[in-house]
Amino acid sequence: MTTFLVVNGPNLDMLGKRDPAHYGTMTLAALEERVRSRAHELGVDVIFHQSNDEASLINFINGNSPQAGGIIINPAGLTTVGYPLLDACIDSGVPVVETHLSNIYGREEWRARSIFSRMVTATIAGMRWMGYVAALEYLAALAKKEV
Repeated sequence: MTTFLVVNGPNLDMLGKRDPAHYGTMTLAALEERVRSRAHELGVDVIFHQSNDEASLINFINGNSPQAGGIIINPAGLTTVGYPLLDACIDSGVPVVETHLSNIYGREEWRARSIFSRMVTATIAGMRWMGYVAALEYLAALAKKEV
């Protein structure tokens, strides 16, 4: 069974409490359950990891990517500055989909620059929790050579 890593960066543990106008009201646990449910329907597996510490995110990717078919990552506050995290994604050698709950390109100017977007397979922004499901569906189709 193909396994995909779902990596969430700083402050995403605060979903459900943090600025619902941009991030919605769904908690991270509820988001993970939606993704897990869709993964089951697609016949794939997902492993989740969230940390406010960039080193923990890197260690998770480095330790799990050899067995993974792809990565869904929301770098969150590291989107503009997380070069070591970006290197871990690149070095993984698997397809990577960058996802953001809010449309970072329609928000503050400093949020609208992603160091990940030029290096990843795809970027999804502004679809809230549905962006994670879309990323999962894309990676599953990619693994099956449907796209």
